Amino acid sequence: MPTGGEALVIGLRELGVEVAFGLPGVHNLAAWKGFPGSGVRLVGVRHEQTAGYAADGYARATGRLGVALTTTGPGASNVVTAVGEAWACHSPLLVIATDIPTTARLPGVFRGVLHETTDQASFFRPVTKAQVRVERAEDLHDVVVRAGRLAMLHPRRPVYVEIPTDLLAAQVPRPTPETQVPPTRGFLSDRDPFPRPFERPLVWAGGGATASGAGPLVEDLCRRLGAPLLTSYGGRGLLPPDHPHLVPLPPHAREAGELWDAADLVVVVGSDLDGMNTQGFRQPRPPWVVTVDLAHPVNLEADVHVPLDAVAGLTVLLENLPATDRPPWFTRPAGRELYAGPETAFLDALESGLTDDAVVVADMCIPGYWYGGFGRVPRPRGLAYPVGWGTLGFGFPAGLGAALSGRPAVALVGDGGFLFACGDLATAAQEQIPLTTVLVDDGGYGMLAYDFTKDGAPPLGCDLQPPDFVALAEAFRVEAREVTVAELGSAVAKGIASGRPSLLVLKAAFTPPPNTSPRWYRAGGR
Repeated sequence: MPTGGEALVIGLRELGVEVAFGLPGVHNLAAWKGFPGSGVRLVGVRHEQTAGYAADGYARATGRLGVALTTTGPGASNVVTAVGEAWACHSPLLVIATDIPTTARLPGVFRGVLHETTDQASFFRPVTKAQVRVERAEDLHDVVVRAGRLAMLHPRRPVYVEIPTDLLAAQVPRPTPETQVPPTRGFLSDRDPFPRPFERPLVWAGGGATASGAGPLVEDLCRRLGAPLLTSYGGRGLLPPDHPHLVPLPPHAREAGELWDAADLVVVVGSDLDGMNTQGFRQPRPPWVVTVDLAHPVNLEADVHVPLDAVAGLTVLLENLPATDRPPWFTRPAGRELYAGPETAFLDALESGLTDDAVVVADMCIPGYWYGGFGRVPRPRGLAYPVGWGTLGFGFPAGLGAALSGRPAVALVGDGGFLFACGDLATAAQEQIPLTTVLVDDGGYGMLAYDFTKDGAPPLGCDLQPPDFVALAEAFRVEAREVTVAELGSAVAKGIASGRPSLLVLKAAFTPPPNTSPRWYRAGGR
């Protein structure tokens, strides 16, 4: 008979999981024993937060379930920040944590058992779709499978599973595959989404369109309407960079925002229209709004809401439109060349070394802001960006997960954020994870220094005395070198081609782009 830990791993295989990230602890060793020979690669990291970020990066790059395993108490609490970022960005994660043994637990009482928390699941309530506790060892497999399927059910978000440690070592009957019940479909509004001719329609698409694989249908909608396409960060790559209907600017650029302002119809597909994408919710409401999403919109009142996922909802909308394409009503604006300078030269150099199928995992740093807003993303899931919570330190550990997706991966980080998880250079080296990390070292928290200086105040607490990043990486046996902008493209291409972890350090200071809050034009930024 298998153990509960082996039943857990059998459940992960049933979910199609190929890679999981975790950190062993005294309470979860019985689960770790179930992985050898299972077909699931278990990547041991150096901090539980890295496990969560790496699982998120893997999920964003692949569209599949990301898995993070932690031990009890502090191990579980360490992963919460990463889970919050995944929750805010609708990443499907299965977070599995152990709890103290059932034989030691007294409900509502703290006894001082090793790693004990009176209500560990409460850490995760604000940042997960559901929290599930396994009460009997024989239920462990089924609970894991159902939780993983729930995480993958649109709208996708993390699910937390808690397993008392003694259940992992218990003998259980050999699991049988769980029957999957097809999800019920939503219903349609009885209102006509297009009750009259519209002269200036616009389409806005986000991460929900990406998650559903709706790129071809988004393109069809834009052609049928003759509409420009604006995307949120999660929608990057739905149309290729040179597509005539794609606005090659973020909505924070005035030239893009003017198209929104001129529109008499906006179709929003799979987007929360959150504060960061809308300049603090300052975009004016269009005369007619149609939303397509399983979740009811909260940031923009819809005239017609289609409560289906992007593929099903767009299929319905297209049935309500003529089958012929309509000429575009707009003039496609220029792209980032409008902001020509050292920052766009940096983007040109970086992109010259990328392959079309590469994933760029950008951190919350000035170069990451530039790529997030102005990078040319050729394919869906080509950008992973922590726009949900804005968690500094996301880029490098999430890049580790993205690099195991089967696609080339580049992490774009600053010196401050990289230090959050630099210990996982050891993970990159030990597991030979093929991640190329581009570290832009401006000597501190450049974005925060800008916040001070724009108001005429001297920066405080923003300067950092950096280590020798090249020597640091080499101490972990990771190839590293310092590069110039002129050398960056070839160095990135070489790093990707090597199939090994590498670190490229560029010493440069950039000005923040207009998609960062101090420079939002709708807020009077400069």
